[in-house]
Amino acid sequence: MSVWRASETFGSARRLGYAASLTRERSMRTIRLHIDQALNVGAELPLPAQASEHAVRVLRLSAGDPLTLFNGDGCDYAATILAVSKREVTVRIDAKLSLSNESPLALTLAQGVARGDKMDLIVQKATELGVVRIVPLLTERSEVKLDAARSEKRLLHWRAVAASACEQSGRARVPEISAALPLAKWLDELADDGGLRLALLPDAGISTRELQFGSAGGVLVVGPEGGLGERDVSTLYAAKFEGMCLGPRILRTETAGLAALAALQAIHGDA
Repeated sequence: MSVWRASETFGSARRLGYAASLTRERSMRTIRLHIDQALNVGAELPLPAQASEHAVRVLRLSAGDPLTLFNGDGCDYAATILAVSKREVTVRIDAKLSLSNESPLALTLAQGVARGDKMDLIVQKATELGVVRIVPLLTERSEVKLDAARSEKRLLHWRAVAASACEQSGRARVPEISAALPLAKWLDELADDGGLRLALLPDAGISTRELQFGSAGGVLVVGPEGGLGERDVSTLYAAKFEGMCLGPRILRTETAGLAALAALQAIHGDA
């Protein structure tokens, strides 16, 4: 066999092997897409433009492939791709599946807005850890400044990050994310629902194991890169928040809240 034909044969085998590998991978994984619209069994509908592009260009799905859709109502919807064109993917909803993977511990993370990609990481991982709500806070030492236009843009981006995290983690309820608020304004609007009010402070005396949660769950405040300032802490204590500590080491803002959420879930929630 000539070198050219040997190379051609090897290239063909490699392409076939890649195609077979891709087929096996698609058959083994569950493709989940978040769709912000009503979903009903038996309905045939086009996917939104961004979801269509992701399904075709990134996931390389085609007609006949199964996928799972969810819209945040707590259910998964088994679907089948009916047709694929350059601009549109049409699917049929085959079944509605109720899920029970939400944590029994309802936690809100009130996070001092962090710089750059840190906030994306916090939103993504907090969603994976089961929070029901994320409130971006502007505090005494916040370094991020958000005008109205930028605040709206960041809010839409964070909501997309949370939806993507739900796609990956199997959640069918997307956490509520509010626009960034000054700490004092948020506290004025905070409902007194009987939930625990906690602020993560390095010199606090309460540990995660000492807490007793009721059905209302609780809210956890975490400061930005510079931590919570003295006025922040005084304001939180005046609003009946308690200080909680994770241990003797000072954690970065992108570590602190996530570590606290994981500990609370392991001790009081998912465990």
